[in-house]
Amino acid sequence: MIEFRKPELSDREWVLPLLKLSDFRGCEYTFGNNYVWRNAFDLSIARYKNFYIVKNKSGFFFPSGKGDIAEVLGELEGYCREKGIPFVISSSNTLSMMTLKEIYGEKAEVTANTDDFDYIYRYEDLTELKGKKYHQKRNHIARFSENNWSYEEISPENIGECLEMNEEWLRRSGAENGRAEESAVAAESLMHFNELGYIGGILRVDGKIQAFTFGEPLNSDTFNVHVEKALTDYQGAYPMINRQFLLNSVHGFKFINREEDTGEENLRKAKLSYYPCFMEEKFTVKIVSTKGR
Repeated sequence: MIEFRKPELSDREWVLPLLKLSDFRGCEYTFGNNYVWRNAFDLSIARYKNFYIVKNKSGFFFPSGKGDIAEVLGELEGYCREKGIPFVISSSNTLSMMTLKEIYGEKAEVTANTDDFDYIYRYEDLTELKGKKYHQKRNHIARFSENNWSYEEISPENIGECLEMNEEWLRRSGAENGRAEESAVAAESLMHFNELGYIGGILRVDGKIQAFTFGEPLNSDTFNVHVEKALTDYQGAYPMINRQFLLNSVHGFKFINREEDTGEENLRKAKLSYYPCFMEEKFTVKIVSTKGR
C-alpha cells in the first residue's frame, strides 16, 4: 500500500522532475506550496513509480508524473478502501477531470471549486499595463514613483528585513481572517527561501522595505507568484512591486499564475482588476464506487 508522510525540504530534488513531466499549471503543483502549507492543510506526499502524489484532508491531488495513470489511480482507490475513506481527487484541472470521467464514467461525481480557480495573466499585460483598462494601475505607479524608491532582489542579506516587514504587515492587518496563518507561511517561506528555490523582490522607500513578493517557476510557460505583501504608507506600493518584480526578476515565461481568491471578495476584486486572460479551473472528483468498510 502507498505510504504517505509529511514533505521535507530534501524531497524537492525528486519531486521537481515528476512535476515537470505533467507540466500542470495549477498553483498546487509547486513543491514550495506543498511544503509551506503542509501543516495548515494536513498535507502529505508519496511516490508511486514515476508519479508524485499529494494527499490533504479533502482527498488527493491528481497525480503528477508519467506512466499508467489508471494503475496509480487504482492504487489510490485501494488505499482508500483499506483506510475506509472515500476516494476523492480534491484538486483536478479540466484535462485531468476529463481523464477521471473517461476512466470511471458515471461513477465520477464532479464539483467545480470556483473559489480555488487560479488567476492566470499574460506576462506582457502585467509588465506593460497598456490600454485604458490599466489606466488606474499606471496612475498608482506614477504616484509611487514620486518617492525615493529602489528595487532589489531578495537575498540572504535582506531576508531579515523582509521578516520584520512581514511582522509589521500582520500587526496592521490583524490576525483575523487567516492573516496570522498567512503571515506564518510567508515567514517560513522566507526562512527556507534558498532551499525552496524561490525568486523574490523588494521595494524600498528612503531605504525602508515597503513591499516584497516572491514565487517560483510552475511549469514550462508559467511563473507562480506565491506571496505579495505591501504596507500602505505610500500609494501604489502593490502595483509597483507587482510590475517591478516581473520586469527585473522573472524572465522567459508567457503566463503568471497569481493563485486563487479563496472566495474573499476584496481579494477577488484586486485580482480581477489586473484582467486575467483565463482562469485555471479546479474540480473535486468523487468516485462513488469506493466505499469504506
